[in-house]
Amino acid sequence: MTNSAQPPQAGRPTANAMRRALRRARDGVALDVSEAAVLLRARGGDLDDLTASAARVRDAGLEAAGRPGVITYSKSVFIPLTRLCRDKCHYCTFATVPGRLRRDGHGMFMSPDEVLDVARRGAAMGCKEALITLGDKPEDRWPEAREWLEAEGYDDTIAYVRAISIRILEETGLLPHLNPGVMTWTDFQRLKPVAPSMGMMLETTSERLWSEPGQPHYGSPDKEPAVRLRVLEDAGRSSVPFTSGLLIGIGETYEERADSLFALRRVARSYHGVQELIIQNFRAKPDTAMRGMPDAEIDDLVATIAVARHIMGPSGNIQAPPNLIAGEYERLIGAGIDDWGGVSPVTIDHVNPEKPWPQVEELAERSAAAGFRLAERLCVYPEFVRRGEPWLDPRVLPHLRALADPETGLARPDAVVEGHPWQEPDEGYVASSGRTDLHATIDTTGRTSDRRDDFDEVYGDWEALREQAAPGMVPSRIDGDVRAALKQAADDPTKLTDDEALALLHADGPALDALCAVADDIRKTVNGDDVTYIVTRNINFTNVCYTGCRFCAFAQRRTDADAYTLSLDQVADRAAQAWDVGAVEVCMQGGIHPDLPGSAYFDIARAVKERVPGMHVHAFSPMEVVNGATRTGLSIREWLTAAKEAGLGSIPGTAAEILDDEVRWILTKGKLPTATWIEVIKTAHELGIRSSSTMMYGHVDQPRHWLGHFRTLAAIQRETGGFTEFVTLPFIHTNAPVYLAGIARPGPTTRDNRAVTAMARVLLHPHIPNIQTSWVKLGQEGAAEMLRSGANDLGGTLMEETISRMAGSSYGSYRSVEDLVAIADAAGRPAKPRTTLYGEVPEERQRAAAASDGHLPELLPLAD
Repeated sequence: MTNSAQPPQAGRPTANAMRRALRRARDGVALDVSEAAVLLRARGGDLDDLTASAARVRDAGLEAAGRPGVITYSKSVFIPLTRLCRDKCHYCTFATVPGRLRRDGHGMFMSPDEVLDVARRGAAMGCKEALITLGDKPEDRWPEAREWLEAEGYDDTIAYVRAISIRILEETGLLPHLNPGVMTWTDFQRLKPVAPSMGMMLETTSERLWSEPGQPHYGSPDKEPAVRLRVLEDAGRSSVPFTSGLLIGIGETYEERADSLFALRRVARSYHGVQELIIQNFRAKPDTAMRGMPDAEIDDLVATIAVARHIMGPSGNIQAPPNLIAGEYERLIGAGIDDWGGVSPVTIDHVNPEKPWPQVEELAERSAAAGFRLAERLCVYPEFVRRGEPWLDPRVLPHLRALADPETGLARPDAVVEGHPWQEPDEGYVASSGRTDLHATIDTTGRTSDRRDDFDEVYGDWEALREQAAPGMVPSRIDGDVRAALKQAADDPTKLTDDEALALLHADGPALDALCAVADDIRKTVNGDDVTYIVTRNINFTNVCYTGCRFCAFAQRRTDADAYTLSLDQVADRAAQAWDVGAVEVCMQGGIHPDLPGSAYFDIARAVKERVPGMHVHAFSPMEVVNGATRTGLSIREWLTAAKEAGLGSIPGTAAEILDDEVRWILTKGKLPTATWIEVIKTAHELGIRSSSTMMYGHVDQPRHWLGHFRTLAAIQRETGGFTEFVTLPFIHTNAPVYLAGIARPGPTTRDNRAVTAMARVLLHPHIPNIQTSWVKLGQEGAAEMLRSGANDLGGTLMEETISRMAGSSYGSYRSVEDLVAIADAAGRPAKPRTTLYGEVPEERQRAAAASDGHLPELLPLAD
């Protein structure tokens, strides 16, 4: 921004507008953006009125949190891991260039020894937080940064951040709070096991300040507001306690500032993961493009804090950096802050080096003068300390508990700051526990209750989710000609336009019958009349999971009555039992158990192959692959290679749901995004690990989402050829949280099932030759109908099935070979066994299956 440029501002609000907004604030009525923008302009007596009501909101929140009259701070060290950055913010003196670092005698990154020296000095002085701050993705701009990382053995900056965080935990006992800038969903999975909290300032949602030449964020790709909001959302989806906030006075309008606060509230409300907001005032610095801009005024800061308090409510935590406020402690406390942020007795504020931290004693005195007692917290706020999982990873919990008061969640004054080992939980596979007979008793006793007792908290804010879901559930207007679309599908389905495909996805009555006939003709040409099936066994090795998928009724916490985890011996025993009755495959998937190390998946595959060498291991969804990779520190490619060496034969293409993030983020809080699912699948195919593909439909989706999903799968298959089949997965609604909350519809209709099956055949032709229907979800008659609508495969005998049954499916947990043959017969077609890769089944396996009818004599007597 040039020295003379000023933010475009509307005139001062009218007295009536100010009175109305102040009255609404005093009365505790929710403000809107325009009212917040009015209040940001409050000055004089109006500002006193505003801050008084904001302080009352803050005090009510502290009372409810059990710490009335307490203002907190964190005793920390500031570690500028690298000052190189790919962005070019016009106000920043933190970022520099390689030449200046060399001239000043510094490396491109702080070395581990330099980092640990600072951390040890902090520990010796009672600090408990290591604030690790750095520029965004410096290796993308500076070859010197890339060369340093490669020389030290790190794939990227995030890998170094992870490694140095582990050393800080182990060698000093400080808790890392990570500020590496813009992160991906996968970055959060990599870093969560090594840090209790992370942060990134939103700064502003003003697109103008990023996109227009001369504005402060122009030329800085990581300052695009949409990108930064996505980071905040990914933090919430990953259950990471996250710090964010605004930088005020950089040229934004009051309306833009108000919009930024409401954007932060939306994220906080949706995920309950924003642990604090920092309201930071701009200070002009020499040698920057904005050196001539006036500093943000103290009245502006006070008004913004007060408005932030009203918007975030009593449970929000609001911080103002105490070294940037020109001694106005009492005014900021009066405006509604409840935290002073990090204060270091060891290091300077490297972002604002000209502004020294106040002494803790002075901070205590000035807080006391305003009627507040100063108390030390940890880098993660007390509310999250008390929440525990899934917000705190088991690998950092011992470090946190060594410093936290278990009653208050604040820092323990007498805590000894010393290193503790960081390692994978229990250094190996966990022991058997819980309701390990659930695979059998789900069909008799059933589940203990229809929902978990943390239903109202674990999935995010249901009301916010309802608002988010509503636009995507509105049906699209369909203008396509169904008759013309049917003709095109029959003549050459590869040339169907999107409009024609959407018309067919909405088809009903005679048009739907005609569509199914077209699909069935394609099926007959591609597959013949044989209905294939596989003698397989599902082994869900654990249902303990903290991911927070809102469609899933399978996931349990460790302490829930229906929770269980199988031992390796139990997994191998079940595989051996399946082999004895003719199985050629085990399909193994489980919850994302926080205590399972990333190598546990290798142990599971090995256990099966050692017990039953001939068994094909079809296992581990893309979500499990990412979980394993991030926990082991391996890349996705490296992890899949190791899994293949351990015995993995193919992977299920589950965890896809709908490959459209508009829908995914309604269905799931913490599962991998579409791009990551695609990355895992493509990487597996490149390594010769084939996969199925799936789509779960009938919840908060619409036909336009199904079309996008099919197009994505077809594009992947054209590139890799790695999909063995496409599996339709109708949504089972009965016990699904998103249905119980009144958001999802009650599963797909029969029309939907027929249209999806038929259009899968049409749109995936000729790329994916096999279309599978699910007897578990549709029953015998429904599956037979899908065989007449384009499907050629019935899936497997399963022998046990827990996921759909926990969700409320009423069609049982297994089918015998005879049962599957009967479904094919109902469709007027012969049945034929197959392998995972649709090959011929050896005669010996067919004889074993025929002798037992493909199911176990008893489900399932297993010794612990």
